[in-house]
Amino acid sequence: MSHATLPVAVIGAGPIGLAAAAHLISRGKTPVVLEAGDAVGASILKWAHVRVFSPWQFTTDHVAAALLEASGWTHPPADALPTGGELVERYLRPLAELPAIAPHLRLNTKVLSVTRQGFDKMKSPGREDAPFVVRVSSAGVEEEILASAVIDASGTYSTPNPLGGNGVPAIGEAEAADRIVYGIPNVLGRDRDRYAGRRVMVVGSGHSAFNALIDLGRLADEAPSTRIAWVVRRADMRQLFGGESNDMLPARGLLGTMVRKMVEAGSLTFVSGFKIQRLARTSDGIVVSSLDRSLPLVDEIIGATGFRPDLSLFSELRVDLDPGVEAPSALAPLIDPNVHSCGSVPPHGEAELRHPEPGFYVVGMKSYGRAPTFLMLTGYEQVRSVVAAIAGDMEAARNVELVLPGTGVCSTDLTDDPAPSHDLPVLAGVGSAPSVCCR
Repeated sequence: MSHATLPVAVIGAGPIGLAAAAHLISRGKTPVVLEAGDAVGASILKWAHVRVFSPWQFTTDHVAAALLEASGWTHPPADALPTGGELVERYLRPLAELPAIAPHLRLNTKVLSVTRQGFDKMKSPGREDAPFVVRVSSAGVEEEILASAVIDASGTYSTPNPLGGNGVPAIGEAEAADRIVYGIPNVLGRDRDRYAGRRVMVVGSGHSAFNALIDLGRLADEAPSTRIAWVVRRADMRQLFGGESNDMLPARGLLGTMVRKMVEAGSLTFVSGFKIQRLARTSDGIVVSSLDRSLPLVDEIIGATGFRPDLSLFSELRVDLDPGVEAPSALAPLIDPNVHSCGSVPPHGEAELRHPEPGFYVVGMKSYGRAPTFLMLTGYEQVRSVVAAIAGDMEAARNVELVLPGTGVCSTDLTDDPAPSHDLPVLAGVGSAPSVCCR
């Protein structure tokens, strides 16, 4: 098999990975979609109870939707807000089951590494002509798949940021792991008994934290002995609650408004400017401390501090990443929360996502590195441009257009704890009213 006839490897079968597969098929390319989970949208199913704040019109890819509609599928109401579970059941699963995509999908297949056949990172002559080697593990058996190009859409959900204020786990964080949930637990459903009547601390200042706080507030109405503490790293409270009524995604803005009202009503204990350094288990609960003070004991902690990319998959490839944001160097200045928090991103595509390793791209939430402002619409435009380039249509790859709903927030102030606003989990990008996140 020649290099040109090899499939394009797509890592991840979430919204962006499946959109990449649809675009590849529409251009006559053969994808092989590699998903570590046992279902498409496996990460989304972990927050299936969360209603996203992006309506259906912003959560489906137009090429993928066209493939579905040709099979008789009906697009959900454009202005309705899906939950994570609905996003999978009504869109991702039907898409994955299409005859054009299903034969190219491999579930329970974890990617271990991506390299060039016969080349480590140091070797240059002839490198561009060598196929990619994607090493995977499935049912405990390792194998290697050759690919003409690789699109990494594996996301960041499996690698949450730690609670520690220094970017590494706080002292004692690992020992308290059974009392910590990262993301948005199902407080009002499956996980209700874990939190009802307990002292619960939420750490983080983004939309994931807002979702958790709102659900905990409802739980406290039902179980009045429930106590809620909200801890954020930032000391500056300006824009803490987002754009509220100025947000062009009303459900996203409503999240901030609801949490602000909880703070004003005294429904929770609010602690700002607190950077966690240590967790200590005692017989009475967990002590959470910074360098100079400790907080009252808690029973449970919800870490809503965002996510970061797993860069180990391509450690033997030549990539150009910003040292801070961990996004492609051309993209990083456009999304760096230390520079701006407007929630708007200039149109970008293959040119900004390109690496020194020809044919290798990171797309979707993972392309944003540690930046917290990703929306699904961004990923769909990314894969449209990237797939066009892989197919040799550089004119289409360069012609990028992206208009994102504004957050109603714009600042050039530096912050310690930028608020995540994704529309996939992270829980970020997903959300809804009254229970929304950001994916």
